[in-house]
Amino acid sequence: MARPDVAPASKPAGSLAEVLAVFLRLGLTSFGGPVAHLGFFREEIVARRGWVDEATYADLVALSQFLPGPASSQVAIALGTTRAGLAGGVAAWLGFTLPSALAMALFGLGLNRMSAGVGAGWLHGLKVVAVAVVAQAVWGMALRLTPDRPRATIALVAAVLLLLWPTGLGQVLVILAGGLVGWRLLGRPASGGAPAVRVVVPRALAWSSAVALPICLLGLPLLATATGSQAVAMFSAFFRAGSLIFGGGHVVLPLLERFVVAPGWVSTDQFVAGYGAAQAVPGPLLSFAAFLGAISALPPNGWSGAALAVVAIFAPSFLFLWATLPLWGRLRQNPGVQAAMQGVNAAVVGLLLAALYDPVITSAIRHPYDVALALAAFGLLQVWKAPSWLVVGVTALGGALLA
Repeated sequence: MARPDVAPASKPAGSLAEVLAVFLRLGLTSFGGPVAHLGFFREEIVARRGWVDEATYADLVALSQFLPGPASSQVAIALGTTRAGLAGGVAAWLGFTLPSALAMALFGLGLNRMSAGVGAGWLHGLKVVAVAVVAQAVWGMALRLTPDRPRATIALVAAVLLLLWPTGLGQVLVILAGGLVGWRLLGRPASGGAPAVRVVVPRALAWSSAVALPICLLGLPLLATATGSQAVAMFSAFFRAGSLIFGGGHVVLPLLERFVVAPGWVSTDQFVAGYGAAQAVPGPLLSFAAFLGAISALPPNGWSGAALAVVAIFAPSFLFLWATLPLWGRLRQNPGVQAAMQGVNAAVVGLLLAALYDPVITSAIRHPYDVALALAAFGLLQVWKAPSWLVVGVTALGGALLA
């Protein structure tokens, strides 16, 4: 059996400080969501600095689309690893994530101290903008992931099932069922060519990461129940959410809503308002976890809760990458795996469609004025391609004026 670690890229290795500085700048300036992030990465890493070539970059992007988790963050981790080893991957993630995580934690801490509470007009505007953002995500994902009748049917059936059975277990089972249906019934895509990825992953780390994933997914909920520890329960919830994100960061919305709102850690109004605010910051959308950890009604909260939530939700991305990079060539060429992922992605569209109604619309739309504001925000995003931070600001202002 061939060793899973491969030779590094021909470009000489860089330093951790270099990787951290480059991705910190990207974390401060990369607005616009995962697709825009990947464009920024290509310009900075491939075109300007030449850390990897076009073929390697394209294959890393393909891998990130295949794996669960936040695509742009996983590409950042892989790029940092190619430049400065495994510690470079951690440095790239830290630089890219830290600005948005700090901003969201500060917003959560400030919201906890506001006497106006979540009923303030501008905060209601943040809930309304979440309607437009999720609607745009559903629209774009449906066009890309459900282009034919079988996959559109999977998405619609998934949405119906989740509206009738809105539980965390239901979400997991629907995703698994989508993969099974895809594997059995969908056409098998043509296999890709040999991968160009050249990233060092030690054999021991690859195997231990593959083993750690199921152990954490199954063991953390049991440990939380056995110990009664809120810190373990919080880590478990965010770890599971980070493990089940297929198709884009927006899918974290319904997953996290079941994990943090149902047990009373965060109210529905806080949750949707924070999700709307997350659209206004650069960097990865999963930094929304910092807001939820900071504002949690139960300790650990504040700064410690924010740090715990962020580490937990991104931890699966490291494990998935480290476990999969050595096997990516085989997975990429396996038609059955590709067909299963088509079914999973179609089910994810249905998952997000159900979340558009509950909790997003049910918590944000209370009056015809709210519908008008949401439509205006959707038009700015989808038709006029306005930057998300501008749309968030305009909609928050609109909510304040309507109030």
